[in-house]
Amino acid sequence: FVAVADTPASRELGLSGHAPLAEGEGMLFVFDAEGRWGIWMKDMLFPLDILWADADGVVVTVVERASPDSYPQIFHPSAPARYVLELPAGYVERQGIAEGSQLVL
Repeated sequence: FVAVADTPASRELGLSGHAPLAEGEGMLFVFDAEGRWGIWMKDMLFPLDILWADADGVVVTVVERASPDSYPQIFHPSAPARYVLELPAGYVERQGIAEGSQLVL
């Protein structure tokens, strides 16, 4: 199950204050256009893997095991992205996801 954040308010809130994700859960941030959308770990209670994907769903940047302690650092993609997918820490490694992987949206 992946929750969708597709409004400014839902994207700003993200998973802040949320209980840890179970395997197979995540949050998909959908933006109106490609950009270098930043993600922070404000009020997060658990680490995340974060993927940025372009309009075609190709992964352009991967951050593994982003820690809640990293706030106020903001993570940015290396190339413009239309989507950001937040997943439980370690999911990327377990599934072999890397830059260039194709997301099926």
